[in-house]
Amino acid sequence: MDTPASPDAPASPLPATPAEVVDEFLRLVMIPDPQSASRFTAPGIRIRFTGNREMHAPGDTSAFNAKRYAWVKKKIERTEVVAGGTPDETVVYSLGTLYGAWPDGTAFEGNRYVDRYVVRHGLIVQMDVWNDSAEWLLVRAGLAVL
Repeated sequence: MDTPASPDAPASPLPATPAEVVDEFLRLVMIPDPQSASRFTAPGIRIRFTGNREMHAPGDTSAFNAKRYAWVKKKIERTEVVAGGTPDETVVYSLGTLYGAWPDGTAFEGNRYVDRYVVRHGLIVQMDVWNDSAEWLLVRAGLAVL
């Protein structure tokens, strides 16, 4: 017979590497579960979202996305760790595409994104986000062509 797990035991192992921290953070943010994602961020995290919008918590990014999209998810193509990182500080990039629906329900996919993270002592202290959404919205508004 198996011994039951201690109620204090974590439900799953904690991420061990900076890349795993970023991947788990993104998984939680995309649910969206910004409260759980906050476990992987340091107090005073610096977030710069598309358009150089300053944010201060994962919940800010979820609130912004809720206004821009009916829903949105990331298809992570790869997670890259910059050479020379240490446990004190490592830079991690997440690259892939966004898919989802605009507020009017029109589906989209293939919207490129690049996120840059600074991970210190296992916590994200900085997050920078870039994607093609602004360009795509300009096209939808008839203000640009692809």
